[in-house]
Amino acid sequence: MMGRVNSLLAILLVVSTTSLLSDLAYCEDPYVYQTWDVKYATLSPLGVPQQVITINGQFPGPKINCTSNNNIVVNVFNNLDEPLLLTWNGVQQRKNSWQEGTLGTNCPILPGTNYTYKFQVKDQIGSYYYYPTTPLHRAMGGYGPLAVHSRDLIPVPFDLPEDDYFVFVGDWYKKGHASLRKLLDGGRSLGRPDGVIINGKGSFGTGNKSGGDDSPMFTMIAKKTYRYRFCNVGMKDSVNVRIQGHTMKIVEIEGSHTVQNVYDSLDVHLGQCYSVLVTADQKPESDYYLVASTRFSKKALTSTAIIRYVGGGQVPPSPELPPAPVGLPWSINQFRSFRWNLTASAARPNPQGSYHYGKIDITRTIKFVLKPFSKVGGKRRYSINGVSHVDPETPLKLAEYYGVADKVFKYDMIKDQPSDSDLAAEVIVAPNVINGTFRNFVEIILENHDKSVQTFHVSGYSFFAVAVEPGRWTEEKRKNYNLIDAISKHTVQVYPNSWTAIMTTLDNAGMWNMRSMSLERQYLGEQIYVSVLSPNRSLRDEYNLPDTQLLCGIVKDMPKPPPYSS
Repeated sequence: MMGRVNSLLAILLVVSTTSLLSDLAYCEDPYVYQTWDVKYATLSPLGVPQQVITINGQFPGPKINCTSNNNIVVNVFNNLDEPLLLTWNGVQQRKNSWQEGTLGTNCPILPGTNYTYKFQVKDQIGSYYYYPTTPLHRAMGGYGPLAVHSRDLIPVPFDLPEDDYFVFVGDWYKKGHASLRKLLDGGRSLGRPDGVIINGKGSFGTGNKSGGDDSPMFTMIAKKTYRYRFCNVGMKDSVNVRIQGHTMKIVEIEGSHTVQNVYDSLDVHLGQCYSVLVTADQKPESDYYLVASTRFSKKALTSTAIIRYVGGGQVPPSPELPPAPVGLPWSINQFRSFRWNLTASAARPNPQGSYHYGKIDITRTIKFVLKPFSKVGGKRRYSINGVSHVDPETPLKLAEYYGVADKVFKYDMIKDQPSDSDLAAEVIVAPNVINGTFRNFVEIILENHDKSVQTFHVSGYSFFAVAVEPGRWTEEKRKNYNLIDAISKHTVQVYPNSWTAIMTTLDNAGMWNMRSMSLERQYLGEQIYVSVLSPNRSLRDEYNLPDTQLLCGIVKDMPKPPPYSS
């Protein structure tokens, strides 16, 4: 009898263990759900009523607060009077360019309809933001914060701060997006911005206070340390940020933990996000200005926000603002001072420095030349290697997936190494798409022939920004590369008449956008797509077209292609 009981217990143990293992095998990472109502509101960021894009009545929009590997589900209801797309700036969308949210990958959400984005922040941590990519909507707002925290089992190289603040800084126009678009479509420039805003509020009126009042935007408890995540969400200018009487210890740049240097101020270029720690170590009765001012512009635009200690506010902030740095060399030297923290973990337990990017053989070098505007048909256009990108009615990724790419665009219209005669030829206006070989390690040179600072973002990847130097790039310049501890990031600046070198592995299959973060330059063609296809057409490398994907253009009524196999 006892033997039969023991046998039965053994069978039950095997069954329960098998069931548990099966459940674990199919266990998904946690989900974060949000529902967004996107619509217009009349606000006054610079003291003048104008139309602004809000999300759930907020500007900036609601925060997505998540942890590494979480699945994010955002149901977006477009209550604007125009089509809408949102992108998740810096989220790599591993195997999933279907959720990238650019006009080269997605059909826009039509007015009065909704679409649900679903993506995973796979193996990422850090400070990011979302914003609309449909034409010039970014000039109306519609952006908001996205914070990806480390999992509990992953050590973070600094103590948990008392609180965590996103600080969205950027230039702003008083004209609405329709008026701005009319300027560009008419062959004119957007001109200079009208001001700078901080978290949707700018300085106006008689004072120099954000929003024109004395209320604090941020509060701190004396002796405590806070995390400030600065993001430049503007349209034209780099912005320098600083805090009266306080230093800033940098700890994270675009998903990478950094060597923790201390700065009095930081140049934050278009599209970039920096995390710093600030300790409330000054007189608690006084208020202090957080200052944001444009850099490299003919006339600096400045805005301020008040930081108040809890229980303080008796003494107003000093009217003497800390000065901004002057000149390009200061900014270049600051870029070179940023270093990857080789011993810190990021999204995974292994140290960041365990990835030795400097020892990988380069398989392809591509040089993108950025020139001043050209006139095409009497109107301004910006180009990369002589091609000015235009978005077709059918998104590039859908045309490629449905096997009709030849009816929508041509691959490789530009050369990897354009000659002077190539660059002098008449600019071609067409979709700009190049092929990228899956898992190749590529070196990309951004060479700026213009007189203004440019900033470029690469979707789908992070890259190592290994060098920034004046002049023209040659192979001999590789000897100056930082091949040990360059920051892994997704957005990088290119100074006037200078070049920047970046390196990355094309290990993320999909259609990926590389774009100027200048709203004017991007709208007028300074962007390109890189098609990275897996030769195996396998789910190991890329997800299938989602069943809910919006279709448009020539693929709208076509039968769906066979799905990828496992």
